[in-house]
Amino acid sequence: MFTGLAWLVSQIGLGFYNFAYAVTHPGLWLNWADREALIRFIYYGGSVEFFFVVLDIVLVITIIGMIYRPFMWGCVRGLEGFANLVGRTAAWAGLIMVGQQIIIVFLQSIFRLGEISISPLGIGFTQSVSWYAEGLKLWNAAVVALCVAYTFVQGGHVRVDLIYAPLKHRGKRLVDMFGSLFFMIPVCTLMWMYSWFFLWRHLITPKVSASDNIDLLMRKARIVKWNVETIGFSPDGFNGYFLFKILILCFVALVFLQAIAFFYRSFLEFVEGEDSVGKYMDRDTLGDGEEAYEGTH
Repeated sequence: MFTGLAWLVSQIGLGFYNFAYAVTHPGLWLNWADREALIRFIYYGGSVEFFFVVLDIVLVITIIGMIYRPFMWGCVRGLEGFANLVGRTAAWAGLIMVGQQIIIVFLQSIFRLGEISISPLGIGFTQSVSWYAEGLKLWNAAVVALCVAYTFVQGGHVRVDLIYAPLKHRGKRLVDMFGSLFFMIPVCTLMWMYSWFFLWRHLITPKVSASDNIDLLMRKARIVKWNVETIGFSPDGFNGYFLFKILILCFVALVFLQAIAFFYRSFLEFVEGEDSVGKYMDRDTLGDGEEAYEGTH
């Protein structure tokens, strides 16, 4: 037990050192013309060291926020505002998806075209109709991945409140804080570690793995090269499936940030009482006179 505690304390301390070292030596991990720098970026992006750097940043912000609560409220407003901005922007992908489907149906079924060309600003882009048809999945994935935190802020996720609903104000806030710390954040951490290497396995060769240590990866750096995945499910189908891997990481990052925001909001509402419930909450509304339909859109 003491060994584990000592390891935890030492890793938290090293997190501050690693953060300072990374900031003062950006060329060691951002200069991707150097293959070793690329490998360092890949390794540390899903490493224990990176986790403790993030943990240290969160701890510092949390301590400052507990001392000066307006700062924590500012973090809540900033994180929830960011989730709303990303979600409201990504929601337009649904309209793009519908418009693209209509164009595909008209051009393929009525005009019998096999290809669609788009030439904005004189730059031509031509792909088969099947490419655009399979590409519809990308817009759907964007809505799911980028609107998840926005939906959470808006209270749109389904909840089973058999235990939660009867609780009083402070009991609910304790459950919310516990859920943020012991469910949302750990799951996001595990998903990030594996999704990070899952992405890079489809961007470079030789393939990398979460089980590779830094020494093995540095040996691979001698022969590493870009090999972006461009294979579709059909010969003329959509071939940008690496974009889905990027969306997975965006999904995990947004949920992680929302978990932090939710913990902060729950803590502040616990401390300040029922009058603070929904404070600074920016939720969408259907407008005056439409209150009966709220929550159904």
